[in-house]
Order: sequence, then structure tokens, then C-alpha cells
Amino acid sequence: MNTLPLARSPLPSYGAVMTENAITVQQTARPHGFPTTAHFAFVESALPAPVVGTALVENLYWSVDPYHREMMDDVPGGFALHTPLEGRTLGRVVASRTPELTEGDVVFHRQGWRTHSVVRPEEIRRLPRFDGVPLTAFLSILGGTGLTAYVGLTRIARLREGDDLFVSAAAGGVGTATGRFARLLGAGRLVGSAGSAAKVDHLTREVGYDAAFDYHEGPAADLLEKAAPNGIDVFVDNVGGEQLAAAVGALREFGRIVRIGTVSRYNTPDAPAPQFNYSDIVEKSLRMEGFLVSHYRDLQDELYDFAVPHLQSGRLTPDETVVDGFEHIVDAFLGMLRGENTGKIIVRGDV
Repeated sequence: MNTLPLARSPLPSYGAVMTENAITVQQTARPHGFPTTAHFAFVESALPAPVVGTALVENLYWSVDPYHREMMDDVPGGFALHTPLEGRTLGRVVASRTPELTEGDVVFHRQGWRTHSVVRPEEIRRLPRFDGVPLTAFLSILGGTGLTAYVGLTRIARLREGDDLFVSAAAGGVGTATGRFARLLGAGRLVGSAGSAAKVDHLTREVGYDAAFDYHEGPAADLLEKAAPNGIDVFVDNVGGEQLAAAVGALREFGRIVRIGTVSRYNTPDAPAPQFNYSDIVEKSLRMEGFLVSHYRDLQDELYDFAVPHLQSGRLTPDETVVDGFEHIVDAFLGMLRGENTGKIIVRGDV
């Protein structure tokens, strides 16, 4: 687990554990391009009180994710201005007015970006206890990040033993989980792209990738051809753009493209997208499919059954970068967008 050395913004120093006040993070304006701290505000209010049928949760860990950048724009289902933001969160029940939640329960919910949340029983998921598995894993390799990688490989790519893979943004949360899961599932050659030499080294030295390249070093098609001279069977795409075009050219007959994200366009949505050879889709019988992990929540227990024994044996390791202090959640989010993290980025409160 890494601790991320972020450039700190002049934000108020509010910790995660408070007795009289609560803090929420709110979006105050729509960004045009890369967001800044000026697009957010920390808002203090009285500690919320649970009503009948709800419980008060003191939040302990927060997830900041690439999809949050998309939700900052004026899009259907996006963040509303001047209201608390949402996000995946782990917290402890500190007051309850429902028999279904007990003080001391540690739960998962989506009312993040705040120090305290009032939740109903149907809005939370109780976390199982697995010996030797850290709590943060439920936001990384056992959480939405890991489930995205697992669904992408097992349901969308329908990975077969020996398949050769290329993964873009391979040093991020989904990319590292994809690499580690693919290795356990019997994949052949694993190739990844990343944004720095240090991340390339992490992929090949720690995660299990056979080859990786820094996408800043040249045209993606050339870099991919060097790393995978015999082509690939599966492309797990977190980036889009030039790397998607390169992968289409490198895919073999009956290749599969798993579309997870388009981080290359989050801050420049109007930029022209690189074109690929559309005839390759037909001539090589390629399949491209995207998905939302929210449609596969019924596979959560299957993910536990697959991953937990490997975590307990040491064959599987979560890749996490942890930022300490709720007051740095915006910094952590912006740092993630700049690629300052390796693996899943998590904000830790006063646990």
C-alpha cells in the first residue's frame, strides 16, 4: 500500500471523526477542461440525526473514481451543484433507529464525500469478515474496482486460458486488478500501458504484466507492436482514443474489446477522436462491448469466492494508494485525474 504525496490545497482541516459537526463536499461550478479545487466547497453543518428507520454512519474510507469527473458535467444523472457529492464509502454505524442496523456495524454505502451519512438499511451492504483481508480491499480489489475487472474478463471478454491481453491505464485501480485477475485466470501474455516509467516498472515487477510501455514515448500503435509483436486476443480499454485505435489493429481474428472507460476524453470531450480501421471489425470478426458494473452487482459473492482465497494465500495483492485525511479528498480526486496514484486511490479518515 502506498501513501500518496499530494500537493496540498489550502482547504480547511476537517478530520473524519467529529462529535458535533459534519462536513460535506459540494460541487460549486461546472468545469471546462480539467477541474480545480475552485470547483468544490467544504460545507460544515450540524451533525445529522437519524430518523426512524435510518442510522447515522461515521465514514472511515472514501473512494474517488474516474467516473466522478464525468458526473461533474451537466449530464443526465450527473452531480447537482451545491449538494453533497456521492461516492463509494465504508463507514461505522454510530447511532441507529432501525433494528436492521446496529451500532458498530461496518457498512458499505454510496453517500460518500461527507464525514457522516444517514442511511436506510436498503442503501447499505454489510461487509463480510475475511481473515487476513484488509478493510480497504472492499473499496479496491473486492469493491467496484475489482468487480469491474472481474466482469470485464469473465463476462464481457469471456477470457480463455492462454489469451493474450492488452490493458490501457494498466497501473490504475481497474488496470492492476485486471492484470492480477487475468494472471490467476490463466491468461497468456499480458501487456499494459501506463503514464510513467515508475508505473511501467510496477506493472512488470509487481503486478505480473509481461511487458508494459509509457504511452508518452511514441505512437501507441508502434509501442503496442513492440510489446506484443504477435498480436493480442483481448483489449481491456480504460482510455479510448489512440490506444483503442492501436488495439484494433493489433487484435487477432475473433478478438474482443472490453470498453470500460474513456479517460483520455474526460477533460477534453470536444477533441476529435482518433480513427481506426473500421473494416478490421468485420474482416477480423472482432467484438466490442461496453458495460456498467452496476448491472452486475449480483456477481459480488462470486467475486469474493474467486478473490478472497487468493488474498488469504498471498497470491493476490491489492494495489492501493492511500491519502490520509478527509480534508484531502478533493486533492486525492484531482491527483487521480493527473495519474499520481498507482492502483486504487482511497482516502482514509481517523480510523
